[in-house]
Amino acid sequence: MSPERWQTIKGQVKDNPALKVLEEDAGEFDDMPGSFESLVFMGPMGKIKLEFITRPVVLDKKTNTSRRIGAEASVEYIYSEDEFSHKLTVYQWNEATDDWDELKSSMFGGE
Repeated sequence: MSPERWQTIKGQVKDNPALKVLEEDAGEFDDMPGSFESLVFMGPMGKIKLEFITRPVVLDKKTNTSRRIGAEASVEYIYSEDEFSHKLTVYQWNEATDDWDELKSSMFGGE
């Protein structure tokens, strides 16, 4: 999913009179590099949440360990400065569990 395609989908949801936008949010992750955007709307299937995540590509992963007993291991990630991965996730609100359920791409004819 490209950022341009995400903007198109977001615009289609906002412009559709049959869909009512309830929430829109964007921000940065606290514990890792990257950003997110989310859009919650009410449609024919109920409450739906679209979440678009952008993260830098991981170039390398270094594990720092010690041979001492009880020593902790740490992992250091090396991120790309100019390459990013993008992911779109779709959720549907489940009234029974009072939580979001992820809709798998297989439900839309994907794999």
